[in-house]
Amino acid sequence: MSKKERSHGEQMNTLENVDLGLANYWKVTCLDKDGNIKWEENEKNIIVTAGLNHVLDVEFHAVTQVTAWYIGLKASGTPIAADTMSSHSSWAELTGYAGNRKEWTEGASSSGSMTNGSSVDFTINATATVAGAFLNTAATGTSGTLYGVVDFSSSRAVISGDTLQVTVTVTAASA
Repeated sequence: MSKKERSHGEQMNTLENVDLGLANYWKVTCLDKDGNIKWEENEKNIIVTAGLNHVLDVEFHAVTQVTAWYIGLKASGTPIAADTMSSHSSWAELTGYAGNRKEWTEGASSSGSMTNGSSVDFTINATATVAGAFLNTAATGTSGTLYGVVDFSSSRAVISGDTLQVTVTVTAASA
C-alpha cells in the first residue's frame, strides 16, 4: 500500500499492485460398503477461464449470481484453462453413481474461504475409475458454467457399493 497526497495536504492510502488469488481445495474420501476408508485424495484444482470470468462478471458487471453449484466426478484426462462444460475434450465426466451431480451446500465465507459443512456423498453403482471432480452450475448435461476441475494424484478404482465423500473449500486471498 502506498500513500498519495490529496489536494489539501491530507494523506490517503491506495492499493497498488494487489493480487487476488483464488484456489479450491478438494478432499475426497472413498469408503467401501462397510464404511472403511479405501483411499483419500487432498488436491488443489485449476480454476478454468470460464470460472474466472464468471467471478468477474458477477462482482463487477451485474451478472446474476448463481445460487446452486454442483459437484461432478471426472474420469480420465487432464483439464485445461480453456475447458467449459460444453467443451472439455481432454477429459470425460464419470457417471457411474446414483442420481445427478450433487449440490454443493456451501456455508458462508469466513477468513477468505468457504466450504461445505458436511461431505457431499456419491453412491457408486458401477465399477469405474475416477480421476478427479469438478464444480459446475448445472445438475446435468453440458450447460452451465464450469468453475474448476481437480485431478487426483492418480486415477482411483471404485466399485458398486463404494461411497465418495467430497468436501470443496473455495478460497480467496490477497497475494
